[in-house]
Amino acid sequence: MEKLKICLLNDSFPPAIDGVANAVVNYARIIQQSGGKVIVGTPQYPEAVDDYSFPVVRYPSFDTTRLVGYRAGYPFSPRAIEALEAFQPNLIHSHCPVTSNLLARTVRERLDVPVVFTYHTKFDIDIAHAVEGQLLRAAAVHLLVRNIEACDEVWVVSRGAGENLRSLGYQGDYVVMENGVDFPRGGAGEAEVAALRAELGIPPETPVYLFVGRMMWYKGIRLILEALRRYRDSGGTFCMLLIGDGAERQEMEALSHTLGLDGCCRFWGAERDRTRLRTVFSLADLFLFPSTFDTNGIVVREAAACGLPSVLIRGSCAAEGVEDGKNALLIEESAESLYRLLCQVGGNRRVLRQIGARAMAELYISWEDSVRRACDRYQTVIANYRRGLTDRSFEWSDEIFSLMDNLCEGIERARELRQRR
Repeated sequence: MEKLKICLLNDSFPPAIDGVANAVVNYARIIQQSGGKVIVGTPQYPEAVDDYSFPVVRYPSFDTTRLVGYRAGYPFSPRAIEALEAFQPNLIHSHCPVTSNLLARTVRERLDVPVVFTYHTKFDIDIAHAVEGQLLRAAAVHLLVRNIEACDEVWVVSRGAGENLRSLGYQGDYVVMENGVDFPRGGAGEAEVAALRAELGIPPETPVYLFVGRMMWYKGIRLILEALRRYRDSGGTFCMLLIGDGAERQEMEALSHTLGLDGCCRFWGAERDRTRLRTVFSLADLFLFPSTFDTNGIVVREAAACGLPSVLIRGSCAAEGVEDGKNALLIEESAESLYRLLCQVGGNRRVLRQIGARAMAELYISWEDSVRRACDRYQTVIANYRRGLTDRSFEWSDEIFSLMDNLCEGIERARELRQRR
């Protein structure tokens, strides 16, 4: 079996915090621990400190965090391309369908190695959020799909993610490759949980509900806040912790205040300490994740690792493979449905612990198991590529290259002009 030398590319990477950044870190960590070699290519962040056991190549970027939650990189950086080429990977794995994929395709042409792309996120929703005008959105989606179809193999993190990709016009095959979690099976210790509860000043009898993720409305947070207001007004007691950051966090805090939830909802901000985050999951009684945006929901499996049951939208990608009332709780996509569920089980810790225990036994997937399966598939992709067995188009130049090159050059010229002034 060939020794793997993998180039991982993604537009989000620490210090950015999201599920895909977490995936890339764990891919790199486990591939290297398994005897392979890894290099990561990602946009430059002002506060980045890359003290990893594997090399990280940073290339010029511009701030698009208010649009998409992370910085976008300039994929035609000669220094970055040369550094990645010098590493001589035998496979490139892109985790973002825009600039990372363009960089992957550029390096592929220089080295003649395959590109795997993983579809983690419903990018049509991000495009709708960032691009005004139906025609422009349709054009952006078309270019996105073209960029994905140029890869040698496409992976998706769930079947629902694959169907979303097909709904955008993608016509190729895909392989389902589920993500894992870096929490060990089993919650934090009782002493750690008790200390955190005391630190937060939450009485032992008060149920704790939790959300972890980007603070964007499409994550279902409006639904959570409206349901909690009704539940509170009907006599329910709870402490709601919302962990994460994002462009719409201030709007959410304002809505929470308007609904009179200041005393029972706490916006925590981003939490970078994984040990502390695991303790928060272990403290909570119920994980609220009414998102139809997420394609897999690593946080649902992180909750399961800690024996914490999740509330999910029926039919969503995050609810794929779960069983209502057994290892998760399913609701319709409405505040009324969540409110009714909280009235039924929101304070019943015995029932919630039973569901959480089954979630831990049945939904948990470690990153070690997930990446081991990916590495097995890497070997197949490399072999297929060398035999010419790929469905991708071998057309090198297409309109997305010209569009991105012009866009990046224009932004860079504008930045230089501002600096000269």
